[in-house]
Amino acid sequence: MKKLLLTVMLMGAFGLSYAQSDYYNDYRRSVTDINWQTVIADLLLSQTQANEIYSLNDRYHDYNSWNKVYVHNPDRWRNDRYVELERIMGREKYLKFKNKYYKGQNPVAVYNRNKNNDKKYKHIEKKMYKSKDKHGHHH
Repeated sequence: MKKLLLTVMLMGAFGLSYAQSDYYNDYRRSVTDINWQTVIADLLLSQTQANEIYSLNDRYHDYNSWNKVYVHNPDRWRNDRYVELERIMGREKYLKFKNKYYKGQNPVAVYNRNKNNDKKYKHIEKKMYKSKDKHGHHH
């Protein structure tokens, strides 16, 4: 019941719902889309930095552990994550990382953009299901 209410509230806030799990999937992609060993080699990061990145990537083992932290503010993961990465890599190397892997854009914005593209797509999908429903209930 609570979950339903949350969805309704989110839909109210964003017009179209972007579910908590979608944020989590973005978070997972930010971890899995990049070959961190390559990043570490490219940027000549120290073993300490490498370990910190790995532990940052491993911080949330599953949706529940992630959700505990971000349940009220799922958007915040991006900021948290990239602030940490910048802290670990240091400003200069973080900028190199950003230029190479995110074409110089703020990763936060990159994931934001994905979110909006997803939204449109999901919206269209939902409409299709709805019209199928109507046909199903034809008299």
